[in-house]
Order: sequence, then C-alpha cells, then structure tokens
Amino acid sequence: MSITSKEVRLKSRPVGLPVADNFEIAQVQLPAPGAGEVQVKNLWMTVDPYMRGRMMDRESYVPPFQIGEALQGGAIGEVVASEDANFKAGDLVSSMFGWREAFNAPGGALQKLDTHGLPPQTFLGVAGMPGLTAYVGLIKIAALKPGDVVFVSAAAGAVGSVVCQIAKIKGHTVIGSAGGPEKAAFLKEIGVDHVIDYKVEKDLTAALAKAAPKGIDVYFENVGGEHLDAALAVANPFARFALCGMISQYNVTEAPKGPSNIMLAVGKSLRLEGFIVSNHFDMLPQYVAELSGWIQSGQFKWKETVETGIENAPAAFLKLFSGENMGKMLVKLA
Repeated sequence: MSITSKEVRLKSRPVGLPVADNFEIAQVQLPAPGAGEVQVKNLWMTVDPYMRGRMMDRESYVPPFQIGEALQGGAIGEVVASEDANFKAGDLVSSMFGWREAFNAPGGALQKLDTHGLPPQTFLGVAGMPGLTAYVGLIKIAALKPGDVVFVSAAAGAVGSVVCQIAKIKGHTVIGSAGGPEKAAFLKEIGVDHVIDYKVEKDLTAALAKAAPKGIDVYFENVGGEHLDAALAVANPFARFALCGMISQYNVTEAPKGPSNIMLAVGKSLRLEGFIVSNHFDMLPQYVAELSGWIQSGQFKWKETVETGIENAPAAFLKLFSGENMGKMLVKLA
C-alpha cells in the first residue's frame, strides 16, 4: 500500500559541532512494494557517535552521507506489506534504514529479528552493535586475561556500560570514568569498583593512579584526549588498549596534538589496537548467547535514553556530544 513517511536528510556538512540547521525533515510518499520488496514501518532507530564521521566528505571505512539524501543508521521495524516470500506482515526486522518513519527495500537488505524474549530496541543497544562492540573490544582486541585491571572511558555510555559489566561478570577490577553524579551512581549500581567523575577531577591522571595503585592492564578507549594520556601514564608493562572511539576529537576543526606521553607505549611495551565492529560480526551469535544468560541470571542491567518522534532525531544525535545520554540513545518512532 502507498503510505506517507517523514525522513531526516543531511542539509549541509557540519563544521565542528553539528547544529540543528545541518538537518532537515522531508516528507515522501512510498508506493506499494514492488516484486521482491518489503515495506517496513520503523518502530525504533539509533543515533551513534560514528555517524558524525559519515557527515564529512572524506574517505573512510563507510561512505559519507550525501547532501539532500536521507541519513542511514540502525533501525528496528515491523513489516506492513511484503512482496518477498521470506517476510510477512507483522514480522519484526532490523535494517540500516533508520532516520525515516518507513521505507521500501529489497528483502535481502533486511534481517528478520528473533528477540529471544528481549525488548526489540535492545537489538540497537546491548544486544546489537554497541553491545557487540564492547564484547569484541574486551574479549578479542584487549584479550582479557585473569586478574586484569580494566579502565573504561565513557563508562556510562552505550558501549562503555557493557564493557564494565562484562569485565565484572568475568571477575575483574573495573575503573570507569563518566561525567556527573547521575552517571557515577549508575556505574556503582552495575558494580564498577572505582568511579572517576572527570567533570570534578582536576587531574585525571592522578585520579586514575589513585584508583589503580598497581596500574591498569586493559584500557577500553572511547574518548581520547586526557583519558588516553592518563591511561598511558598508569598502564602496566604489556597492557592492551582497545581503541574503539575518540569522541573528544570528532568535532575538532584543527588537527589535535598527539598524546604528549605516547613514548610510554614503547618503554612499557604496550599494544594499542583500533578496531571496527563490522569486521567482527561473526562473534554476534556467541555474544548474544552469553548476554541472554547474563540477563536471565540477573547479572546484567542497561539504561536507555529515549527521544520520541522523527523530528527529534537530530536533537538526540547532538546530545551525544554533550554527554546527555545514559546508556543507549534511541529514538522511538511509533
């Protein structure tokens, strides 16, 4: 059937921190799905920090968003009409056709969703890409070992909060950095051993050294800047750094200076490895299986920050850069 849908388009490329005027809301008329196509009404969509990089016209591991075209991102939706025998009305599907209320797409571009009894939106968060990112970075990239002391930046965020809990479940000492008393309280709630409120501490390196008097063995990097400086300073010999993201640098207009103490990586024989979760999707079944057990046993908690309506998707995205999200930032569309 033909339906009307709103979508968010990139109006202009941001310079520095994005602003509301970089986006525009458009309305389109979707025809009935053609042969092999499926029509989906989105229920939830995600906004993620990596999307900032796609707003720049540069070569990267994913192509840039185009001016005047709808943005893309993870979404969970319900099939409303189908011309593909593999899908029927009422099926829940995941896709990369977020930032829009509805869409038509080939059936091959969709994944039928088995929720395993979890709320559908968790597959945009703890059971989806952010959760898998945490699992891959900690288990594979950082190669977590018995007795490790783990430091996590942006520890109350969508990825960081999962890192903290996996490390605790597996018996490790965890130090988490986050901004503000509410986030600090959440980290305590999920079992983080030492919480650093970076908005209060004047010397992040001193605060980390106090929390980890015997040093850190693993650093899960989400922020960069002073957090990376502190981790290098307090790292034990042969520590492993999983470089997931550096949100402090996503909106800079001039090339930032490298860590002033990067030479410590040589003297301490550190291993710093960046990674992109899309190169490790083969680990998703293993992760979801473990996660389901942790949730059923009551060992795992998560938070979501929800904005409602497609019109508020840009605002939800911008809040990521001022740290206004607790856990996963989501947009509810229906």
